[in-house]
Amino acid sequence: MSVARVEEFSEALRTAITNRGLGLERLREHLSQNGVSVSLATLSYWQTGRSRPERKKSLQAVVHLEHILKVPPGHLSGLLGSPRPRGRWLRRAPEAMSAFWPPPTHVEEALQDLDTQWDDQLIRVSQQDFVTIGADRTERSFRSRQVLSASMDGPDRWVVIVHVDERDRPLPAVRALKNCTVGQLVQDPARGLLVVELLFDQSLRKGESIVIEHELVNQAPCPLATNYERKFRMPTHEYVLEVTFEGAVPASVTQLDGSAVRPGRTLLDVALDVQPGVRGFRWTWT
Repeated sequence: MSVARVEEFSEALRTAITNRGLGLERLREHLSQNGVSVSLATLSYWQTGRSRPERKKSLQAVVHLEHILKVPPGHLSGLLGSPRPRGRWLRRAPEAMSAFWPPPTHVEEALQDLDTQWDDQLIRVSQQDFVTIGADRTERSFRSRQVLSASMDGPDRWVVIVHVDERDRPLPAVRALKNCTVGQLVQDPARGLLVVELLFDQSLRKGESIVIEHELVNQAPCPLATNYERKFRMPTHEYVLEVTFEGAVPASVTQLDGSAVRPGRTLLDVALDVQPGVRGFRWTWT
């Protein structure tokens, strides 16, 4: 990270603290009430630019700071960029865009005519997924919100990859909801694949952030809902998954690692410092 980026974060933090009218001691108390321990010296270093949040607990504190200071999600953490490489992560390259998709060759074929050069240059600040399951237990819609930050000048799009299990049904329709428009689509119903470009309203400069939203809407007859998965090819500072059941509650729910989850009207998964891999829920009906 350059000195300029540290100064941008510290300046934004100082401005947010001033606008909120809180002293550092009060800010520390608010963090403590949220189960986050940060010393006064550390808060002072962050706002003067003497140091920046880097470790997992510090990045968690920044997410809470955004809530306490009443600034948009990603407003502060988006200025941090990726943590400086440490230890075994020093030589780790990003996963391929086809990683975690079955089979990868099909995804690679679908991507070959799309411009994916900017994907590695978008820092994943926040990924939020909102899934609605209808009263008839079918997949109605999936709404996603991304907070992204550019690590260099130029990024102008986000590429979405969708894989569906039901091959005898239409692929979902894509709707751009915020700060983006639908660009090129690649549809392969036989393989259950949909790839779409979400074009930003303008290309990003280094250090700039953007919030985009899009929605995937299934066409009737909608498929029976039994799971939701989000694949991460690059580290993501924050992930939130909310699955809402409009009707019956599932009989049983598990996370993808097999651990049991208590069934309810809403399933919630909140994670920080997410590493490449797959997260989500599976469920069964009575």
